[in-house]
Amino acid sequence: MTEFPVVSPDTNVKRQVLADTPTLMMVAFTFEAKGAEGALHSHPHVQSTFVESGRFMFTIDGVQREVGPGDTLIVESGLEHGCVCLEPGRLIDNFSPRRDDFL
Repeated sequence: MTEFPVVSPDTNVKRQVLADTPTLMMVAFTFEAKGAEGALHSHPHVQSTFVESGRFMFTIDGVQREVGPGDTLIVESGLEHGCVCLEPGRLIDNFSPRRDDFL
């Protein structure tokens, strides 16, 4: 089993790939402080997100949704999305296919 490094893509945000295959990737994002952001962006991958802990305000295709522990959401391919941390916590994201830019 490969252990992937922890990287910091944004201030107070840590990312670590947990597992991957060419068709699926699992990634943990840890938000260490209120106000930390996952900047608005889009990508061709379908993304599912599971909120392991914390609270977040997600924006997906212009629509805002607050989520907390146990909540899930799906981001379809190409939709602009991002989040703001309301309470420090951790998100588990899955991407299909794999995000080669994270390797």
